Amino acid sequence: MDRPEGGRTDGSEGGFAGARPAHEGILRRQAARESSARTYARALPLVPVRARGMTIEGADGRRYLDCLSGAGALALGHNHPVVLEAVRAVLDSGAPLHALDLATPVKDAFVTELFHTLPPGLADHARVQFCGPAGTDAVEAALKLVRTATGRTGVLAFTGAYHGMTAAAQDASGHATDVRVTRLPYPYDYRCPFGIGGEAGAELAARWTEYLLDDPRSGVPTPAGMILEPVQGEGGVIPAPDAWLRRMRQITADHSIPLIADEIQTGVGRTGTFWAVEHSGVTPDVMVLSKAIGGSLPLAVVVYRDDLDVWEPGTHAGTFRGNQLAMAAGTATLAYVRRHRLADHAASLGTRMLTQLRTLADRFPCIGDVRGRGLMIGLEVVDPEREDADRRSRGCEGLHGERRSPERLGEGSDPVQPQASRDEADVSANRSTTHAPAPRAPRAPRPAAPGLAAAIRRECLRRGLIVELGGRHASVVRLLPPLTITDEQATAVLDRLADAVEAVARGTADGPGRPHP
Repeated sequence: MDRPEGGRTDGSEGGFAGARPAHEGILRRQAARESSARTYARALPLVPVRARGMTIEGADGRRYLDCLSGAGALALGHNHPVVLEAVRAVLDSGAPLHALDLATPVKDAFVTELFHTLPPGLADHARVQFCGPAGTDAVEAALKLVRTATGRTGVLAFTGAYHGMTAAAQDASGHATDVRVTRLPYPYDYRCPFGIGGEAGAELAARWTEYLLDDPRSGVPTPAGMILEPVQGEGGVIPAPDAWLRRMRQITADHSIPLIADEIQTGVGRTGTFWAVEHSGVTPDVMVLSKAIGGSLPLAVVVYRDDLDVWEPGTHAGTFRGNQLAMAAGTATLAYVRRHRLADHAASLGTRMLTQLRTLADRFPCIGDVRGRGLMIGLEVVDPEREDADRRSRGCEGLHGERRSPERLGEGSDPVQPQASRDEADVSANRSTTHAPAPRAPRAPRPAAPGLAAAIRRECLRRGLIVELGGRHASVVRLLPPLTITDEQATAVLDRLADAVEAVARGTADGPGRPHP
């Protein structure tokens, strides 16, 4: 684990002769030659030349604390010694670097370690499919798998979802149009689609799903599968309530619908358990995995129940599905996270960070909500000077402005959880609550403020902190630090972020920087 480094805010070059001209020239050439589709490069105008752990050093000599971590791919941060050692061992051994889907010792070690980490109900009866090296290809493969196994075509997906950028993966994401996907409401406490929030809002979302499948005239025939994220990442860092996730498992099991858990960003300890579904005790039929499982190198797999394994040879393939270096790096990463209990570290440190960030929300009205799980954290930025025009969208008020309680819409203290799943819930109760921060009273949502969120990101970068935006309106500041982050580094992250929020909030109060209505 590395120590936090301060980021200069004076624009100095830090001892690199000619660094500034070289740095600016590289950025100019990138803008002139690369596609307009580039994303991170637009918001983060830096040229990394060295990186270790949580620290990136740019060509201009500045150092940054990285809370983007390759969009969650760097569970151990940059260039962790165990990852470098694993990669060097393959290179020095003379082993083939490209092996298609042939059996190799490197692949065997990776699969063995991966199966050590899987939820027990899946690991005992699992098959693994190596596909193209991106997470979106794993989603494509998973959807093709359940369509082949069930003989059905439709898919159930959720508002706010993000599953990738290829055809079927994009169809299942929240911004898709004209597709064979039925869109279901995902529980979003701050901006509840039913204007209620909390357990009652999640109960209505679950009831709507059940109703569509039970009603023979709903227009939704039994689908091939349901795909969901245990925590929506690009959708705004929205954790699925544990009871609601158990309800989805129960509904899909009752209707013989394979449940696909997209753990591409939430897996490998990120949320405080090795896989995010473990918070609720749910065992999915299919899991799609990428990002951190490759130890910073490209790798993606689908893990699924063996009774779904009905594919003919070559039904789904990929030239680079045998990435030996990624498998070696992935084995080292999975083993390190497991043996050093980094999921527990993510849970405890994430709870501390959430608690402190919520005091930040109490100080600055432009922070509408703070939420997350483990080291997957989001701050929703809002316009503090405008009311939401639609009172029905408020998370703590009903149709006529009165406060609604779960008892008025559900039954008992856990209205989402069916009787059939209560035994499973009892088993997982300790896992799902041990590290959870105390719930906060819901506040009525204000309009999203993407301009303020972008300003906070810029101020963070000026202070040597890399963060990214997500959410429905790109108004959620996201933190995805490596699981190796130390207490000292976490303090530095929180200090820099608080300083950036304060600078933007003061600018808003004075007028400059406020987004146009």
